[in-house]
Amino acid sequence: MTSEDDTEQDNGTRQVVVRLDGVRKEFGDTTALDGVSLEIRAGEAVAVMGPSGCGKSTLLNMVAGLDRPTAGSVVVHGEDLGALRETGLALFRRHHIGMIFQFFNLLDDLPALDNVALAAQLTGTPARHARKRALELLDELGIADRRNTYPAALSGGERQRVAVARALMNRPALLLADEPTGALDSRSGEQVMDLLLDLNQIGQTLLMVTHDPRLATRCATRLVEVTDGRIARQSSLERTA
Repeated sequence: MTSEDDTEQDNGTRQVVVRLDGVRKEFGDTTALDGVSLEIRAGEAVAVMGPSGCGKSTLLNMVAGLDRPTAGSVVVHGEDLGALRETGLALFRRHHIGMIFQFFNLLDDLPALDNVALAAQLTGTPARHARKRALELLDELGIADRRNTYPAALSGGERQRVAVARALMNRPALLLADEPTGALDSRSGEQVMDLLLDLNQIGQTLLMVTHDPRLATRCATRLVEVTDGRIARQSSLERTA
């Protein structure tokens, strides 16, 4: 590991994709985030770790625009999310943010190809073009032969690859992953780690929330440790093989 100052020096010339400034989030009498400030620059792969209930998922939801801060600001890809109405937030997510969930969130009544293509069709892309790109992504991820298979007949690793393809459909500025290996067996988890590593190595900016230290050390370039709603520590990481 190296220091946070080293990370800033290495990344100082890169565009800031995410900026949280003094973000506080309260749910009734509970404070989930307490004055969090964080920057993520283009090409980084940031892993957020900490004990259950520490605020990791709330932080991710803030960046995704799924929750609004009680105080402070969240700027993603140059857009102040707090200034957007719900419709604007939804459109912004579709165009600029890809999301990978622990339990895949695929539509059971659509085959893999249509699950992926739908993300582009929702932004107005014609179905023919959406399906073409969806097939290209499934091919790149090694599961083009499963394009007509429904989620129930896919393995966990295959379902997560379909979810990754869907997240990449609109060429997002930022890819968010919420416990992307949490519901997978060891082999499938390794495959998804390899995939996330490959994506970051070709320039995809990643923000991952995880309990799995293997995912952080293998895929992340920076570790953010959260405790009691605050960032306790940040450190750059040297990836392991």
